Amino acid sequence: MIYLELFLAFFIPNIIGYGGGPAIIPLIEAEVVGHYGWMSAQEFAEILGLGNALPSPIATKMAGYVGYEVAGVGGALVAVFATVVPSLLLMLGALGLLYRHRDSPRVKRLSQWVRPVIAVMMAAMVLNFFHEGLAGAGLVHTLLLATVAAIALLCFKAHPALVVAGALAYGGVMLG
Repeated sequence: MIYLELFLAFFIPNIIGYGGGPAIIPLIEAEVVGHYGWMSAQEFAEILGLGNALPSPIATKMAGYVGYEVAGVGGALVAVFATVVPSLLLMLGALGLLYRHRDSPRVKRLSQWVRPVIAVMMAAMVLNFFHEGLAGAGLVHTLLLATVAAIALLCFKAHPALVVAGALAYGGVMLG
């Protein structure tokens, strides 16, 4: 019964919540604290604070922690599964719909319009990172890191993970 309750506690907020992790956190709190009483509001706030300090989506971290606290490893697996199922079902449905109509001129036009939008979004993200780098590390370090990263990626075909690791090491030594 606890596994079903865990599933519902995380499935319902994720199926009705729109806007990602921050938008569904109050819904999860209503289930975990208000409806089931698995923890106090203070404990939930502490877990939320810790979850925000760690990488990866907040909803899955919250689900894993709460599920583990309530029912151990099995509870963690059920809660995380319930968190990702709504997105998985929606993606599979959308993919099936697009695949079924892949030869449609409308779907082809949609694909043609999505690519430039993604490119603009990626460019905006790069500019945002550049501005944050300028604010945090300064112009010289930012330009040096950007130049070395571009040369490593484009000329030497270095793996991006190695470039990121190198930039982290540089930042730790030179800026730390």
